[in-house]
Amino acid sequence: MQPSVSVFWFRRDLRLSDNAGLYHALKAGIPVLPVFMFDTTILSHLIDKKDKRVHFIHDTLTDMQEQLTAMGSSLQVLHGTPAACFKELTASYNIQAVYTNHDYEPVAQQRDADIGAFLQTKSIPFHTFKDQVIFEQSEVTKDNGLPYTVYTPYSRKWKEKLNDFYLRSYPVEKYSYNFYRQRPLSIPSLQDIDFESAPPGILPAKLDEAIAAHYDKTRDYPAVNGTTRMGIHLRFGTVSVRRLARQAMQLNPVLLNELIWREFYMAILWHFPHVVDGAFKKQYDRIIWRNNEKEFALWCAGQTGYPIVDAGMRQLNETGYMHNRVRMIVASFLTKDLLIDWRWGEAYFAAKLLDYDLAANNGGWQWAAGCGCDAAPYFRVFNPQLQTQKFDPQLQYIKQWVPEYAQLTYARPIVAHDAARDRCLKVYKEALSEVK
Repeated sequence: MQPSVSVFWFRRDLRLSDNAGLYHALKAGIPVLPVFMFDTTILSHLIDKKDKRVHFIHDTLTDMQEQLTAMGSSLQVLHGTPAACFKELTASYNIQAVYTNHDYEPVAQQRDADIGAFLQTKSIPFHTFKDQVIFEQSEVTKDNGLPYTVYTPYSRKWKEKLNDFYLRSYPVEKYSYNFYRQRPLSIPSLQDIDFESAPPGILPAKLDEAIAAHYDKTRDYPAVNGTTRMGIHLRFGTVSVRRLARQAMQLNPVLLNELIWREFYMAILWHFPHVVDGAFKKQYDRIIWRNNEKEFALWCAGQTGYPIVDAGMRQLNETGYMHNRVRMIVASFLTKDLLIDWRWGEAYFAAKLLDYDLAANNGGWQWAAGCGCDAAPYFRVFNPQLQTQKFDPQLQYIKQWVPEYAQLTYARPIVAHDAARDRCLKVYKEALSEVK
């Protein structure tokens, strides 16, 4: 006889505390089978079989399994498409309901619609909940109900709406006795899912309050340990955004603003899904990019001859992380100095960043290219030398990642910045002038 269970499907919420969907599943009273799927439709797009993010997920699942084992339960980890995994689950269990948390990306929306349709054929309810953001979809809009397209008024309304209700924690522990009881199941190894070991390096498991308290003063200096490194935890839900927001409110309003930026870009993606592969400001799709493949390869490798740009790209390639200020510099250099399509850079970051998130990555790249949600005109072009003088004046960051800097072996600049800026402004102006 098949055991009767409800299923909680972990995705971008890899934690057993303050988890909205998991709380509701456990509270419902039916024994909850916790499930994670190594989704082959996602993994198949990862070219690097030493992807540090997959290793991070695997380590996190191992930790979760230890916690569940201590409760007399077990995480069931499957490998395949969600459709195939749910066919396997429905064949093995008498599933009463499936619970999960919202995912806002267009591909995920289609996946969930397909799974919901399949479950409906089995008369299995499919419940999803808000968990990875404080405000979602249309919770923060203009008074007329239209979405904001500029950050500042969005952030103002976001803060006006915020109260303790939205920051409350979900007490999963109160109902942890409702996890389905079974002996520990084995978690597939990295080799079982066709990946190799690639530790992501030392990452803080929680917010460093000392760093957070000085975040507004240190966040722009790449040689300083002045950022929270919470991006990967927000991406995979290993920390609660509600907890981070409460801490940010107490410690540093600038840090809270960064969380609001994250939700602003998620709202843009939700309301304007065309940004996935097109400019938010559609007239910018008329720009004629140079798209020089040799120059793109040099940018990827950190061999442009611009030390701050090269330092950032080398840090990214080696660690899967790049300082946020430097992300803006390298993105401006690619799109403005080299006139290479922002989508090329966005895709490269998507392949490399530990904290890659579609909404934030897309929003950041469109901001750099001038085609996104930004009130500033397109002719903002970062000067790498001035950025260096301002944010790495002692060249500590550059010397760490470009040890051959100031030596004859260092690459010559692949473009003259002033001339490249003039070229960029000319191309943009021509593309944005009215079509005759």
